[in-house]
Amino acid sequence: MNTRGVFITGTDTGVGKTVVATGLVRGLVAQGQRVAVMKPVASGSERTSEGLRNEDALALIAVSNVPAPYGIVNPYCFEPPISPHIAADEAGIRVDLAQIRRSFESLADRSDWIVAEGAGGWLAPIGAATSIRDLAQALHLPVVMVVGLRLGCINHALLTKLAIESHGAHFAGWVANTIDPAMARRAENLETLARLIGEPPLAIVPPLTLESPPLQLGDAVTQLRAAFGK
Repeated sequence: MNTRGVFITGTDTGVGKTVVATGLVRGLVAQGQRVAVMKPVASGSERTSEGLRNEDALALIAVSNVPAPYGIVNPYCFEPPISPHIAADEAGIRVDLAQIRRSFESLADRSDWIVAEGAGGWLAPIGAATSIRDLAQALHLPVVMVVGLRLGCINHALLTKLAIESHGAHFAGWVANTIDPAMARRAENLETLARLIGEPPLAIVPPLTLESPPLQLGDAVTQLRAAFGK
């Protein structure tokens, strides 16, 4: 299995993981790669004629060029917009990491890259004794951290990076996402983040609106491909 992959996590919920994940997928597709996607666990979904569907998972599917059944992309989909471990418990479902791994392997067999997006932050629980950390490690993927630029992001970013590395995962870099365009001293915060994290961001995402063109993270894609030799 020669597939390369990356796991997108965030310093919190609502920091733009899907924006970054879809941007990376678009960039890889533009470079001629076969790119599969996963949103292994998702809560906050809508009932449709085809079953529960999650907005983030659908956004990933829309930019992928490796077709796959929805249940492979998003094996665990819960309706209420609450922490996945509570949603799973209320539904009487246990999130099985082995099942997610099987879905991942079925995608890897026909892909060059897999971009997988977590839910919430790195330690967000998805079961009584499992978290997003365990999910990323079950997939054996390097981790890209999305930092939402707002007051307090430095502490959240440093704690998240520390947790990623202390649990033995490979930290593949970070992306700064401008979720608060009015953030005071934005440039100074970016400089501090780069200095304390120990490396510059793979990309800095500008403020986005519904009218913004699709995000393409070409530089970040180039750096990730170089790091993984593909």
